[in-house]
Amino acid sequence: MTLCLAKRALVLILIVPACCIFLAAQADLIGNVRTELAQNRFSAAEAELQNYKGQRGVTPEYLEALSWLARAEAAAGQWDRAVAHASETRTLCEQQLARRKLDTESHLPMALGASYEVLAQGMAEKGEHADAIRLLRAALARYGNTSIRARLQKNLNLLALIGQPAPALQETQYLGPKPPPLASLKGSPVLLFFWAHWCIDCKAEVPVIARLRQEFAGQHLAVIGPTQLYGYAAQGADAAPAQEREYIEAVRERYYASLQDMPVPLSKQNFDAYGASTTPTLVVLSRDGKVSTYHPGAMSYGDLREAIEKVAR
Repeated sequence: MTLCLAKRALVLILIVPACCIFLAAQADLIGNVRTELAQNRFSAAEAELQNYKGQRGVTPEYLEALSWLARAEAAAGQWDRAVAHASETRTLCEQQLARRKLDTESHLPMALGASYEVLAQGMAEKGEHADAIRLLRAALARYGNTSIRARLQKNLNLLALIGQPAPALQETQYLGPKPPPLASLKGSPVLLFFWAHWCIDCKAEVPVIARLRQEFAGQHLAVIGPTQLYGYAAQGADAAPAQEREYIEAVRERYYASLQDMPVPLSKQNFDAYGASTTPTLVVLSRDGKVSTYHPGAMSYGDLREAIEKVAR
């Protein structure tokens, strides 16, 4: 009996690490796929996905990894494959949504938002701008009360916002000086700088914006820096609104000293309206209050100067 138990114990010792290794490998599917894609190994990424699907089926993790494949193919200009994988992602996501809500975890909204993004970009790439706009508006009507709203709005804005009147900003809550209504700034060029307290790229953009504000002071450039509450503060620790506001103020004092007099509207509504799912998002308004530049992500000094110069003349 003792020998038999010893043998069973040895078998468990041999099996358990193998199981742990298997589960860890499955749990890191997204990381593995992204690693392969970063080195343009598309076939290897697809093999990772097929292996996982064969063993675990379609899970939210699988769908996010599949969406990364579609995004990488789009970035590489492989539009037919990108659109095919984005369409597959959307269909499978919708099947998942038949038995769960979108925002019960993080992978499914990431996958669904990315699928619409790639599908719209693919249509635009083919010159089908009207179809892309219809697709995104339909998605907003369906998912406008979920976490992917800002991402959908961002992609719609990229296609349709230039030349349109700038959406008004919600200014009820703010940091720093009271923000002026955008309507009151007509006659001046305006730069909207959407930022987040956790965003490294936002901090890096501060000296660029401070320099340009000084250079265009004679043209009365107005700079407004909308931000929002995220529900957490330092190192991702959960924070009540009052605590997070205090933390944002500390971040402003440390990293935004050259923009301390910049009005900072504090509202998620502004981020939704401008589709600022990427931070920073930079928006330049012409003197008549219309959107001249809409740019999710950081901009270099030269590129941002050129965008402001176009409306400051």
